Amino acid sequence: MICLWRWQAVLWLAVAAVPAVAAAPYADILVHVTKEGPEVVVEVDCPVRAPLSVVWEVLTDFDNMSRFLSNISYSTVRDRAGNALTVQQKGKATYGLLSFAYDNVREVELHPFTEIRSHQISGNLKAFAFTTRLVETNGIVHIRNSGRYTPKIWVPPFIGPMVIEGETRKQLGEVRAEILRRSERSPTAPVAP
Repeated sequence: MICLWRWQAVLWLAVAAVPAVAAAPYADILVHVTKEGPEVVVEVDCPVRAPLSVVWEVLTDFDNMSRFLSNISYSTVRDRAGNALTVQQKGKATYGLLSFAYDNVREVELHPFTEIRSHQISGNLKAFAFTTRLVETNGIVHIRNSGRYTPKIWVPPFIGPMVIEGETRKQLGEVRAEILRRSERSPTAPVAP
C-alpha cells in the first residue's frame, strides 16, 4: 500500500508540473477541458495577429505538420476529393513521466478560411470529432477549436483535464509560432475574404 501511494504521489507531481510549465509562454491561449463520463470535451481560443490566409495555410498543412508540431512524428494526406481529405497522423503525447503513442486516420472537411471539421475513421481512440472555426476581429484571427473524444484508456477526473489543457495549449502555441514564422516570411500575404 505504501508503494502505491508513493507511485501516485510521484506520478501526480510529474504530471501536474507539465501544465504549469507549458502554460507560461502561451498564457493568452484559452483552453478548457472537462470530462463528461468517458468523453473528454475540449474548447480552445487561440488568438494570432496574422493574415487569415496564412492561418489557414498552417492549419491545413497536414503533409508538413510533423515539421512544426513536436508531438507529431508523421502526418500525410492519404486521399483528397475536393474539400474532403483523409489524413493519417502518428505521434506521441507526453505528460510528465507518461507518454501515449497514437496513430489515427481522420476525415477532414474544409470550408476555406472559416471552418475545418474532422472526425476519426480509425485509430487508437474510441471516437474523435472536432470543429475549428476562424473568426477575425480587429486584425486578430481567433482559432476556435471545439470537440470531444473518447480515449480507450482511463483519464483521471482532476489531473487528466489539467494535463490535457497543458498539452493542448503547448500544441496551439507551436501552431501559432509557425503562423507567425510564415507571416514574417511573407508579410504581404493577402487577407482572405
